[in-house]
Amino acid sequence: MRYHNITKCDLKNGMGIRVVLWVSHCEHYCEGCQNPQTWSEYSGIPFDSSAIEEIFEELSKDYVSGLTLSGGDPLSSLNRCEIHNFLKEVKCKYPLKNIWVYTGYLWDDVRSLELTKYIDVLVDGKFISELSNPSPKWCGSSNQRIIDVQKSLKANKIILYNK
Repeated sequence: MRYHNITKCDLKNGMGIRVVLWVSHCEHYCEGCQNPQTWSEYSGIPFDSSAIEEIFEELSKDYVSGLTLSGGDPLSSLNRCEIHNFLKEVKCKYPLKNIWVYTGYLWDDVRSLELTKYIDVLVDGKFISELSNPSPKWCGSSNQRIIDVQKSLKANKIILYNK
């Protein structure tokens, strides 16, 4: 897996102060995407132990609410295995930090993935420029949903995040 950036003290990509990992590779190619440079599986730099340690150093700070994965698409076919292992490690090491994931896939496409048990909030759906809308605040377009993953898994239906 490769990534483009690690953003610290981010306030735009989830609730609270966050660390954001911007991964490489996306299979959706959304028109008007804010990060088309992340589409290629070869873009960015290798996600290695130093990147993980940088993220862990930020997550160890009391004022950081959690981790957000965006990109690219963290749930692209090329990223899923490594993202699964990484999220498992994050939840083990920082069980009180929440994890948000942005993906172009729909909930029905990813809900059966084992890695969902480590995700607290999933913003699903492709970005559609014609539906671009600043509200709700954590979506790029109005077709996207902010899903409370753990409640949705328990209820076996989509439960929207409500904060």
